Amino acid sequence: MSPPPDPRGARQASLFPLADLIDASGPRTDSRTEAGPRTEPGPRTEGRPGSASAPETASEPGVRPWPEDPSAAADRLLRIREIHAEAEAAASPRGRQILARFPRARLIEVDSHWRVPHLHGNEGNVERWARVKAETLVLGVRKTLTVRPNGRSADWIAPGASNGCAMACAYCYVPRRKGYANPITVFTNVDRIISRLERHVCEQGRKREPDQCDPEAWVYDIGENGDCSVDALISDNTADLIRAFRAWPTAKASFATKFVNRGLLRLDPRGRTRVRFSVMPPQDARLLDIRSSPVPERIAAAADFVEAGYEVHFNLSPVVLRPGWEAAWAELLRHLDDVLPPAVKAQAAAEVILLTHNRGLHEINLGWHPRAEELLWRPELQQAKRSQNGDDNVRYRTGLKGAAVQRLRELIAAHAPWLTLRYAF
Repeated sequence: MSPPPDPRGARQASLFPLADLIDASGPRTDSRTEAGPRTEPGPRTEGRPGSASAPETASEPGVRPWPEDPSAAADRLLRIREIHAEAEAAASPRGRQILARFPRARLIEVDSHWRVPHLHGNEGNVERWARVKAETLVLGVRKTLTVRPNGRSADWIAPGASNGCAMACAYCYVPRRKGYANPITVFTNVDRIISRLERHVCEQGRKREPDQCDPEAWVYDIGENGDCSVDALISDNTADLIRAFRAWPTAKASFATKFVNRGLLRLDPRGRTRVRFSVMPPQDARLLDIRSSPVPERIAAAADFVEAGYEVHFNLSPVVLRPGWEAAWAELLRHLDDVLPPAVKAQAAAEVILLTHNRGLHEINLGWHPRAEELLWRPELQQAKRSQNGDDNVRYRTGLKGAAVQRLRELIAAHAPWLTLRYAF
């Protein structure tokens, strides 16, 4: 069954004019979307008695200091002005590290990281979609520590150390359950997440036979609902996970990213972490991958990450079917073949994922970036789909999707025959 058409005549002008997306990092200075000059946001609010209404200093015992000079990329991506925090999260060592990282941010105590009414329930935040991501953090304590089977990209989905992202990719599935805003929520009990993973890894023993995830190691996706490269700009959660996996010889961490964080090169993963750089034709990324690293920069970083001890794969995703898509993907694959050194090619593999979309996200996108929906919402090409997680989504029609997957396989064979395709859907 096809999704019903949307009332296109009701669209407003895009808040992201195409000319402002050339560097794929979001709009240039504009009063509607830019924070403007840095200003002191005012005094912190007091929490309930016994709660942490102000951070303790980063030099106190148990709190790791944050580098004094964050990268220019972090400065551009994160201009945190308010932090909504559960009391337990704010009082924890990791919570205090984050509060010290952003000393000018106003602290607002909340009962639950899932219930922040003026964020998730405020329809007016749609027009501030990207700005909220840049200026707001949420701190919480993760209650559910379930390790779920996957079998596609990874053997297992780890309980994530975050939910949400500072980037604003127009097709992202994470906001579908978060209402009118999707800033990063950082879970401060990463120690409990790591303890759960250690028990799970021990329970599995050695992998008995190869699968599409990995021939030898159990692969755990540690970033299902966020981007670990961006999370590493905020706290040590990503670093702690990478350090944990390098001590587990039967397991391997994995995460997809659209952000090049060269700070990760210092973490010595020893081959136990797989970074999956997501790539698509740059002309699509400029419209859809808002606030992310440009695609050529992601590709160029691959050699440095392999040299630093990471396994590097590529997510060819999402594949968006539009006029000229085959030529655009062929050009991208030729670029990969031209610029990647033998060391990267020798260990590389890829996933192909065709676009899946969602009516709720479609409606939100119409409020802040309708031009993206001209590519993403194509009722004449799409059909309803119930996803593994229970969401009612739309995907390309069965015959069309199958033909597109086959065409991608042919393009890879022709232009990047060294690139092993782990799976496609």
